[in-house]
Amino acid sequence: MRCHYCDRSADVSVDKSGVRVGLCEEHFQERLDELADSEALSRLREQLDIDRA
Repeated sequence: MRCHYCDRSADVSVDKSGVRVGLCEEHFQERLDELADSEALSRLREQLDIDRA
């Protein structure tokens, strides 16, 4: 599988409802950084009841 954003090999892939997306390490880290800066991560932590770093 290839990265969704570039032509490198995907290091991480996610499958939901039959749709599969892959990301290389660089793009995976970029998406994580964006998520960390967003309100979405806070809501996700609440939903999953995560209380550790």
